[in-house]
Amino acid sequence: MHLDHAIPILRIFSIPLAETFYLDFLGFTKRWEHRFAPDMPLYMEIARDNLVLHLSEHFGDGTPGTAVFLPMEGIHALQQDLINKNASFARPGITKESWGFNMNIADPFGNHLRFCEQHHEHS
Repeated sequence: MHLDHAIPILRIFSIPLAETFYLDFLGFTKRWEHRFAPDMPLYMEIARDNLVLHLSEHFGDGTPGTAVFLPMEGIHALQQDLINKNASFARPGITKESWGFNMNIADPFGNHLRFCEQHHEHS
């Protein structure tokens, strides 16, 4: 038996807002999208490096306000990249925690992306 990493499903309510935030601002790439019919809700997969997220317009897929813990390396470089984009909706800050660094960014739908870089103690 082998379990792999989870893929969070985040609820969205506007495709243009989702694409502006996740693709343009955060730098994700759309891998694929699906609709059961042209007038049905969108379901899409996005990725950046090894991080994969699913975004869904479907009722019942995710709850607005969900928090997702996103382990990463290079959090300060990501923060600077995002600040350099001069987005009117987000100028993320980093907090120092006892375990490392945290950068919390809320998407336009109330979901919280918690980018986290943990300290790696050397023994």
